[in-house]
Amino acid sequence: MSHRLKCRISDSLWDALQRETARTGDSLSHTVQHALSEALGLEHHSLFQVSTSGAVVKGVFKGCTSVGDLKSHGDFGLGTFEDLDGELVMLDGLCYQAGAGGVAAMAEDSWLVPFATATRFSADRTAVFDGIDTLETLQEKLDGLRPSQNIFAGLRIDGLFDRIDMRAACKAQPGEGLVEATSHQSEFGFDNIEGTLVGFWTPAYAKAIGVPGYHLHFISNDRTKGGHVLGLRAKRLTASLHLETDIHVGIPETQAFLEADLQDDPSKDLDVAEKGFVRDR
Repeated sequence: MSHRLKCRISDSLWDALQRETARTGDSLSHTVQHALSEALGLEHHSLFQVSTSGAVVKGVFKGCTSVGDLKSHGDFGLGTFEDLDGELVMLDGLCYQAGAGGVAAMAEDSWLVPFATATRFSADRTAVFDGIDTLETLQEKLDGLRPSQNIFAGLRIDGLFDRIDMRAACKAQPGEGLVEATSHQSEFGFDNIEGTLVGFWTPAYAKAIGVPGYHLHFISNDRTKGGHVLGLRAKRLTASLHLETDIHVGIPETQAFLEADLQDDPSKDLDVAEKGFVRDR
């Protein structure tokens, strides 16, 4: 639902609006709405994404923005680093790289990022979940917390994990796509570890942009361990959900992105790369 706004503004504001519409190419209505959203603090429900999942599937792994720039768009997020060099986890405004064996360390602002999703996390809904015996059980409980299948959501889940299985992508070789690159990933697990799941839920209709369904990374409370989540068990977890009302996608201007064939449906390859293979333990 939209409303018509009629008001008087100064000549200086009018001139500024005209300059902004000329710069962006947006309509006057869109420019005013964006400015009001920022002024009224509504931007914290905006999702910012670097590149697309379809591009990552095709092996577009070269960085197109920096960690420092990503942090200017949010304080919470996940992704990867240039050449698929480890897992990116951003929590409370700080960014970490999780690599082989789950070893995590602070990422430098100058490091480049080919794909990431970020937001300014503010919980809209919270719940406590008991008896989480699998990742699928957690996802089913999160399904009940989400209000719709058609809206993006940020997810923060805190607690003590009896067991968590993860992987970290290892640096890709030239010419590899996502499935090939993650076939030689590092897989590992930890018992009795406290930490936070940082994640997003993306609607199916956005499968060429984001990772459809749940996408979760982990960082330990001491910030020394992390990775992409493959499986978990926990007795009790506290989940917070942040609803995203709009999404902004930063399209890379790299030669690799401009020349990539992005017409295919990336869902199957994403499913293989995201779920990985958890060995019996």
